[in-house]
Amino acid sequence: MYEEEFPLRLAQLRTKKGVSARDMSLSIGQNPGYINNIECGKALPSMTGFFYICEYLNITPGDFFDNTSENPEKINDLVKKLKNLDDLQLDSIAAIVNGLIR
Repeated sequence: MYEEEFPLRLAQLRTKKGVSARDMSLSIGQNPGYINNIECGKALPSMTGFFYICEYLNITPGDFFDNTSENPEKINDLVKKLKNLDDLQLDSIAAIVNGLIR
């Protein structure tokens, strides 16, 4: 991901979460225009700020940079739940997913 793609990805993930830039800024303890400045390309977050952003979005830094996934928060939640299933249940879920992909 290049520097110019970072603001677009942030806006995509924030919008998917259904939160305003102002509300997200305040929720992570920043000034009201913090996220807007990043999304407009006026600033980049510090590493600490980036980790707060990822935590707020319930994603990993790797998920943030994986722009092939439009909804990493839901995927992470699903994977956490899948880890509690037994082999038969996993086979059933795999069959459903394979049927949906075809």
